[in-house]
Amino acid sequence: MPTPESESFKAAKPTVPPTFDGVDYDDNKALKAAQDAVIREQWVQSMMARLIRDEMGKCYRREGVNHLEKCGHLRERYLQQLQHAKIKGYLFQQQNYIPERGS
Repeated sequence: MPTPESESFKAAKPTVPPTFDGVDYDDNKALKAAQDAVIREQWVQSMMARLIRDEMGKCYRREGVNHLEKCGHLRERYLQQLQHAKIKGYLFQQQNYIPERGS
């Protein structure tokens, strides 16, 4: 059962999506909130990759010579997560408009 989030955690949690779409750059609070949301999302992706890597290491040690068969699902998941795991910052997204793919 998950523990309830504390009030201080809820207060620090961003209320805006991790994108600069529709952000008024003259409004400093909105701009800072978007920057924080982008950075937080990048850290979440990085920590997810770390958790998967740790589980993969445990699986490799546990399975020994059979790790190629038994740990393949973790390896594939880790390789997919590595595409999003780098923390890039927010300046490129803030200064350059990149349209969503498929739109």
